[in-house]
Amino acid sequence: MTATWPELAVAVALGIGLAACAGLRAWLPLLMAGLAARLGWLELGDHFAFLAGNRALLIFGLASMVEIVADKVPALDHALDVISTVLRPAAGSLLAASVLWPIEDPLVAACVGVAVGAPTALVPHAAKSLARAASTTFTAGFANPLLSLAEDATAFFLFFLVILVPLMTLVLLSMAVLFLLLRRRRAPRQVAA
Repeated sequence: MTATWPELAVAVALGIGLAACAGLRAWLPLLMAGLAARLGWLELGDHFAFLAGNRALLIFGLASMVEIVADKVPALDHALDVISTVLRPAAGSLLAASVLWPIEDPLVAACVGVAVGAPTALVPHAAKSLARAASTTFTAGFANPLLSLAEDATAFFLFFLVILVPLMTLVLLSMAVLFLLLRRRRAPRQVAA
């Protein structure tokens, strides 16, 4: 069966949204995607059904717990961010590719997943890393656990928003990026004396 353009657009929007979740947490969105697929809330491509398997869910669950706990410890969160510079785009690519079921060729789905998922996951990861560096500088790391809790909540909320309304999520994310770009452009520039 050949997919329609609207089905493909929804799948790509879903992949972008899930990849953005991976930019905040690498393992949690994989766990949530596997659970959602197992419950029938999320359709995965045939070659990505392993994400809903017992072994994958166990690995993703344990890795999620380690990531969430380690991210609350200021000394460990920076090491985790360094490792996650590779891990989060990889998770974003896997998540994006896994929902591109309208693309029948698994190699093409994987390539599109990497092209869409990696940069999408890298953007929130970079913003998160910059926010953490600022928090560490200005609060000596005391605010980092609070930021981490906010990131956990955002990853959960964004995941469910993406699952419920993939195209709406894409529109909202685009509007947020546009707002930030316009706000940055309108910021008053200081004139050197």
